[in-house]
Amino acid sequence: MKSAWYTKKWVIVLAHVAVWTFLFCLPFIVRPSYQNNKPNSPEPAQALFFIHYILQDIIYILFFYLNAYFFIPMLIYKKKHWLYGTCLLSSFAIILLLTALSHYSFIGADRFNIRGHLLFNFFFFLFMVAASTAYQLVRDRMMLDRIAKEKQTENLKTELSMLRSQVSPHFMFNVLNNMVALARKKSDLLEPSLIKLSSLMRYMLYETDDQKVPLEKEIEYLQSYIDLQKQRFGNNVKINTTFGSNGAYHEIEPMLLIPFVENAFKHGTGIINNPEIDVDLKTDKNMLNFSVRNKFNGSSSETRDKTSGIGLPNVKRRLNLLYGKNHSLLVTQKDEWFVVSLQLYMH
Repeated sequence: MKSAWYTKKWVIVLAHVAVWTFLFCLPFIVRPSYQNNKPNSPEPAQALFFIHYILQDIIYILFFYLNAYFFIPMLIYKKKHWLYGTCLLSSFAIILLLTALSHYSFIGADRFNIRGHLLFNFFFFLFMVAASTAYQLVRDRMMLDRIAKEKQTENLKTELSMLRSQVSPHFMFNVLNNMVALARKKSDLLEPSLIKLSSLMRYMLYETDDQKVPLEKEIEYLQSYIDLQKQRFGNNVKINTTFGSNGAYHEIEPMLLIPFVENAFKHGTGIINNPEIDVDLKTDKNMLNFSVRNKFNGSSSETRDKTSGIGLPNVKRRLNLLYGKNHSLLVTQKDEWFVVSLQLYMH
């Protein structure tokens, strides 16, 4: 999975540098007349003050990352709250000592006010604790959300692959049964049927690895499958097909429509009066209208094999995963007709 630009390391480092630069330049931005209030300050004294200010900033920046990357993950997340409090008190004492030494070294002891020193560092220390804690909590939450999203994406890919692989053997099971029936009849249609089967297998092996295929190829696949079934049943089953397109280029997930047709031939033949199967496919702009109708015998006590019903549940699951609210699937049984109607917004 390609990472977003804002997750790149150099972008993160640059953002941190920009934030720290803005934060510690803020006092001079909001008080532009700061230097004008001290006209008698010699330039060396001002330079020493800025050195002290920069060292103090560096100390707090180090504490910020120490708290964010070490104290919180190693102590708070492991519920070592007493140890965490001890570390904060120790850090505060060390910061007081270091900033005081810096003040004595660069500004002088005569200008050191212990009460002001304690108050300033106390409130600034609390601000850094809150800021670093919030930063780490948000950072960890974003990381967990990203990992969860990646896992969900991988799970969806795996599930779709499994669903597709389940549909394909189901189809092959039916087609091979057709070949056996033709071989037993010693039909001259066996050879052209094998050629059609070869083209179907070529489509399944080389086209279905793609996430999407042209709709025309999926229609050709459906037509070849129906032709094989016509050769098997002959005039015993009335089969009507209508495949219409508006001429626009559309793409669809491979092997998405065939389970509906398989289901019609599986349950629309047998002990049924005047069996009939109707397949209709039309496109209107980017909308696919697909319907399959077949007669069925509701009173039949026919024993279903163990592979019965594999196709439809899987294709329903695939539609929900791939299209969500961009599709409408209606399955109805009325009188002696079983009807599947699918409306699909295509890419």
